[in-house]
Amino acid sequence: MGSILHRLRGKLEVDTEFGTFLGDTRIRLLEAIDQHGSISQAAKAVPISYKAAWDAVDAMNNLADQPLVVRSTGGKNGGGTLLTEHGRKTIALYRALEAEYQAALERLSASMNDG
Repeated sequence: MGSILHRLRGKLEVDTEFGTFLGDTRIRLLEAIDQHGSISQAAKAVPISYKAAWDAVDAMNNLADQPLVVRSTGGKNGGGTLLTEHGRKTIALYRALEAEYQAALERLSASMNDG
């Protein structure tokens, strides 16, 4: 019987003293908002409920030093939801942190298996 290979896995989450700020689902929601310009369409793409999407956006905006998402109410062309430049930078930073985190897990997994 061969040796068993071990693999460390994990997901990156950014918390504050007031609650979760960022995680995989919230980042995918921000990316979907940027792509679709609509909270409803973004929620469907993730997929999460419309209410969960709004709750997540409100939480992120409240926990960030600047808004990540801005909303516009209806009018001639209807309303919309837009990702701010700060929101785009936040996504980029999270994705960079996530890549470093996953690389560290892979290195540690390899060292566990070098036994």
